[in-house]
Amino acid sequence: MTIAYGTRQPCDDLRAAERERQIPCPQRDKPWVLATAILGSSVVFIEGSVVNLALPAIQSDFAITSTGVQWVVNAYLLMLGSFMLIGGSLGDRYGLRRIFMLGTGVFGIGALACAFAPSLPVLIAARVLQGLGGALLVPASLALIGSHFDDEERGRAIGTWAGASALTTAIGPVLGGWLVDQWSWPAVFLSVLPLTAIALVIAAWRVPVSPASMEERLDYPGAFFLAGSLGLLIGALVYAGSMHLRALFFMVALVMGVAFIRRERKFASPMLPLELFRSHAFSGANAMTLLLYCALGGALYFLPFNLIQVQGYSAMQAGAAFLPFTLILGFGSTFAGDMIRRFNPRIILTVGPAITAIGFAALAIPGTDAAFVTGFLPGIVIIGVGMTLSVAPLTTVVMSSVNSRKTGVASGVNNTAARIAGVIAIAALTAVAVAWFANDLESRLQQADLPLPLVEQLLRNATRLAELKAPADASESIVKAVDNAVASAYVGTFRVLVVICGLLAAMSGLIAWFSLHGAQSLPVAGGKRRSP
Repeated sequence: MTIAYGTRQPCDDLRAAERERQIPCPQRDKPWVLATAILGSSVVFIEGSVVNLALPAIQSDFAITSTGVQWVVNAYLLMLGSFMLIGGSLGDRYGLRRIFMLGTGVFGIGALACAFAPSLPVLIAARVLQGLGGALLVPASLALIGSHFDDEERGRAIGTWAGASALTTAIGPVLGGWLVDQWSWPAVFLSVLPLTAIALVIAAWRVPVSPASMEERLDYPGAFFLAGSLGLLIGALVYAGSMHLRALFFMVALVMGVAFIRRERKFASPMLPLELFRSHAFSGANAMTLLLYCALGGALYFLPFNLIQVQGYSAMQAGAAFLPFTLILGFGSTFAGDMIRRFNPRIILTVGPAITAIGFAALAIPGTDAAFVTGFLPGIVIIGVGMTLSVAPLTTVVMSSVNSRKTGVASGVNNTAARIAGVIAIAALTAVAVAWFANDLESRLQQADLPLPLVEQLLRNATRLAELKAPADASESIVKAVDNAVASAYVGTFRVLVVICGLLAAMSGLIAWFSLHGAQSLPVAGGKRRSP
C-alpha cells in the first residue's frame, strides 16, 4: 500500500479551495460536479493504495527481480510527479472539464493495458500512461470543486470530498488485497475501470463546460527537463551494470537539472517559481516533506513484501494491516489541525517526525515469525500518530509561508515533492536492499552448509529478494534451509531499511527545528483536515 501517494497529498484540500475564478454552475448540477470530483480522485487513491499489495504477485508471475518490479510503482510516480504542475495549467488553458475527461480516459486506458500486460516492459509502459493520465486528472478533479462552488458552499463540498477520500483510502487496500487473492493482480487494475467510466459519463452529462484561457503560457520545456532529470537520476540509482554508464546517467541528469533551473529563472510563467524558496519556512517545509515522504514511501513499499513473502500473509490480510494507520490518520487529522492554532508549528513539526521515526524503528523488531499484534501493529500505530501530527501543520506552514496569490503553485510544489520523494526512496532503498540482502544471504547459506554450486546459483538471483526459491528439484531439507536463509536475510535487510527510514524522518524533524524558528501558531487554512 503506497500510503504516501495512494491517499491525499499535503495541500490537497487547499488545491480544491484555491481557485478564485468562479464558473457558473446551476444548483441542480453541483451535486453531480462533486460526484465527478470524488470519482476522479477515488480512482487515483484506490489504484495508489492497492498496487503495492499486488507487487509480490506481479514479481512471482513475471519471475522478475526487485529492481524490475520497483518500476511498476516508479514509472507511475515519476510521470505523476513530473507533470502534475503542468497538468494543472492545462486545465486553465483548455478548460477543466476537457482536461478532466482526457486525464480520466487516459488513466482508464492505462489501467486496462496494465491488466492485460503480457510482460514487465508492457506493464511499465502502461503505468507510464496511467501516470500521465493522473497528472491531468488529479489537479482537474480538485479544481472542479473550487471552480463550481462559491465561498459559502465550498467548505461543505470539500468536507464531503475529504470524507469520501478517507473512505476509499480505508477500504481500498482490503478490497485490493481480496481481489489479488481471488483473481490475481490484473483484477486490481480492472477494478477502477467502472469508476472511470461512470466519472466520464457524469462529466459529459452534467458538468458545465469550463472556459478556456488560451493566453495561459505552458512550460513544456520545463516539464521535459524535470522529467528527464528525475528519470535519469532514478535510472542511475537502479542500474546495476557498468559504472561508467551509471556515471553517465548521473551527469546527464545533473545537466538536465541545471537546464530546468535556468529555464525556470528565465520563463515568464514558470511551473516552479524559484523565488518561493527565498522563504526559509517554505524551503524548510518542502525539505521536510521530501525526507518524511521518502521515509514513509520507502518503508511502506517494502512492508508488504515482508508480510506476504516472509510472514505468510494473504494479500487481503496485508491490506488490512494498514487499516490502523489509515484510521488514525483519518480521525486524527482534525485534532492535529486544531493543534496548529494553539501551539508553535516548530514544536509540532519536530515532535511529529520524531514519533514517526520511533515507529519505523519499532518495525525493525519483528523477526521471521512475528505475530501482527505484538510485532507489526505497534510500529504501524506509532507511525500513524506521528504522521497525523505532521501532515496538517506541514500543509499550514507551506501555505502560510507564501503570498496568497501563490498558494496554488505552492501546494503544487509540495504535492510534487511528496510524490517525487517516493520515487527516490524506492529506487535508493532497493539498491541498498539488494546489496545488503546478497551479503547477508551468502553468509547464511554458507552456515547452512549447502552445496557450493547451489549457493552460487542462489546468489546470482539474489536481486529477487524474498521471492528467491530453491530449485524445483531440490530435496525437502534443502528447500527448507533455503527458505529459512532467504526469510532471515530479508528480515535483516528490512530492518536496515526501516532504520534508514527512521533516520530520514528524524532528519525532517531537525529541519523543522532549525528552519521554522520564527514561526508562530497559525490558523489552519481552509479549516479542514488534510492527509497525505
